[in-house]
Amino acid sequence: MGSTSSFLRRSMQALALVSIAGGSVAAQAPQAAPDFSLAASEPSLTLVAGGPAQSIAISAKALNGFAGTVKVSVSGLPQGVTASPESFALKAGTAESVRLEAAKTATIYGAVEFRGTSGKLSHTVTVLLRDDRIFIPPVDSSTYRYDVGRTGLNSRETILTPANVNEKEFGLLSVWTLDGHVDGQPLYLSRLLAAGKVRDVVYAVTENDSVYAFDADSKVRLWKTSLLGRKETTSGDHGCSQITPSIGITSTPVIDRHVGPHGTMFVVGMSEDEEGRYHQRLHALDAATGAEMPGSPAEIRATYPGNGISSVAGVETFEPGNYAERAGLLLLNGVVYLGWTSHCDNLPYQGWLMGYSEETLQQTSVLNLTPNGSEGAIWMAGGGIAADEFGNIYVLDANGTFDPALNSKGFPVNADFGNGFLKISTTRRELAVADYFEMFNTVSLSGNDADLGSGGVLVLPDVKDDAGHVRHLAVGAGKDANIYVVNRDSMGKFNPNNNNAIYQELEGQIGGVWSSPAYFNNTVYYAAVNDNLKAFRIANGKLSKSPVAQSNNSFGYPGATPAISAIGTRNGIVWAVENANPAVLHAYNAATLEEIYNSTEAPNNRDNFGPGNKFIAPLVIDGKVYVGTTTGVAVFGLLPK
Repeated sequence: MGSTSSFLRRSMQALALVSIAGGSVAAQAPQAAPDFSLAASEPSLTLVAGGPAQSIAISAKALNGFAGTVKVSVSGLPQGVTASPESFALKAGTAESVRLEAAKTATIYGAVEFRGTSGKLSHTVTVLLRDDRIFIPPVDSSTYRYDVGRTGLNSRETILTPANVNEKEFGLLSVWTLDGHVDGQPLYLSRLLAAGKVRDVVYAVTENDSVYAFDADSKVRLWKTSLLGRKETTSGDHGCSQITPSIGITSTPVIDRHVGPHGTMFVVGMSEDEEGRYHQRLHALDAATGAEMPGSPAEIRATYPGNGISSVAGVETFEPGNYAERAGLLLLNGVVYLGWTSHCDNLPYQGWLMGYSEETLQQTSVLNLTPNGSEGAIWMAGGGIAADEFGNIYVLDANGTFDPALNSKGFPVNADFGNGFLKISTTRRELAVADYFEMFNTVSLSGNDADLGSGGVLVLPDVKDDAGHVRHLAVGAGKDANIYVVNRDSMGKFNPNNNNAIYQELEGQIGGVWSSPAYFNNTVYYAAVNDNLKAFRIANGKLSKSPVAQSNNSFGYPGATPAISAIGTRNGIVWAVENANPAVLHAYNAATLEEIYNSTEAPNNRDNFGPGNKFIAPLVIDGKVYVGTTTGVAVFGLLPK
């Protein structure tokens, strides 16, 4: 599962394509100037000192009718590394093979820059060099909770272990003060060429519409980018306390380090212009510099056929001021997917899901989940839109219209899927509900605001049942305090009498859920509201009927979204942030849920990092724990000796 390696085009049409009833309508846009992009066949190259040369292909692509010649030069070669040729000319649509070779005494680790020029046009692409004898694959966290299944598991953590995470050896190292609430999870790229050297980089976003990048080791701020347009401000909270006092960047961005010269971050920002109009925009930022990539940003607009709450002449129109982009962005097969939630339950709103090409930032598809009704937002407490290895998307849709009358295929007759566990196909980049599960009492649950949409989805790795059959499963829970395990190959749809068609249902084993679960070693972890952190073991293809372990402490609203660090299946630690004042970072032995550290233990408030921030998911990577706060990012790790 991953993204397609492709380069952002220089320009795009000013309005995104809008999918309407299987077709597309494009607005006219000014003709962009001819340009080109430069690409390398691989983002990195492994060399051996004194070993054979290795080749990499550099190619140029024409944009907007470009027909010139691109002159390419090589720079930044580490000592003892040579390139052949060091300069060459390219025609658009052609590639040149460059051989890189390291002498026996070469210092290989570093980066090589290929710069292409044609007249006043200039573009670069960077290739990371590594020594095969000492190379350890980089560990990134480029998306919400490490992967598109949203497992919350980093299984390549070699520094933090249950033996050294304790009050004496581990604690608060620093707090990076930023310009607003950090509601999105921090992200991390390792070994990125930025500001003249190879660094490990941490990214954070704020509700002030700012994106930050920090050197993880030196703690130096590398760049800060504002997503606000000229004379724009962030949005107010629309009278809703869920995201307050302002709304800028709420969701966790996603990064593709193989797109653009240094990698590209995709992030959604909300703003208000001087005339009081609201804007939602998808931005593509250079991961090394924070600069807007060519063609960025894209103004988010959409329409969809329907006769629901906002319909005019049979068409629903997305109104940017009515929505917030809360769920973590998903990058899947070259498309960035966005899900939209309301401001509290302030009508009118519906459940919108959209896809945008990472190459062009043009809209690829739109799906309205309640097109002939209302509500049905994609909230999920900030949980990421999830996906499986077959290219299907999974969301928990919030309270909204559901049609109990079904068609011959078992789908709601008016295509309204409020308060459902949904599987959405992305075949041919077109969004369509492929399967679903609704509780037998879904309409009354929606009416009482006791919906599934408060929680996040976890797509489980394949498991085997007691007959040896491989099961493709996903897990979700919401406000009704039940855990729902669906068979992704047949989710159960809707039966007004019972839930017997679902793969598994655990009733009353947890509290209400406003968070996402985590997975490690055949175990699912939940930290529900006013409940303990609990572990449910998977055996014979199903979750244990009751917890196999639980923490001594409980979590108030909104519970916690745990993260797990381990090396393979060993040294598992479950991390969870308690939304209190002061906030508390907890660490537990993953096998027993015995607490091994919390940030209130150290004397003199040494590890106090301020008041809590709801819905935050900690990022644990490369010996550090990063926690978003109401004023910045708290950084924990092993204390200096």
